[in-house]
Amino acid sequence: QVQVVESGGGLVQPGESLRLSCAASGFTFSSYTMTWYRQPPGKGRELVASITSTGGSTSYADSVKGRFTIIRDNAKNTVYLQMNSLKPEDTAVYYCNARQTSWPWVNYWGQGTQVTVSS
Repeated sequence: QVQVVESGGGLVQPGESLRLSCAASGFTFSSYTMTWYRQPPGKGRELVASITSTGGSTSYADSVKGRFTIIRDNAKNTVYLQMNSLKPEDTAVYYCNARQTSWPWVNYWGQGTQVTVSS
């Protein structure tokens, strides 16, 4: 049974930090690229950060570069998103995505975790 479960969201003030976790099970985690997406209120889903299956390469949206860090622990089947210097515009539901690195390029999604940045 495949599971992708996000946690760590919450309400924080501008400038504070949060660390999101995404725990995966039921598939070969180390064969999947992991990506964090977010969906702000009333807007579409956007890519935040991505990390390759081995963790050797990462990429970030321009809006979060220098503030967010994505890391993964293949031994724990978990990917993290460390978010520092949070801004109100970071408010969104954050989703974890697992994408297989070879055919059939299966995608799995978590249910999302809410992050609210407000004073």
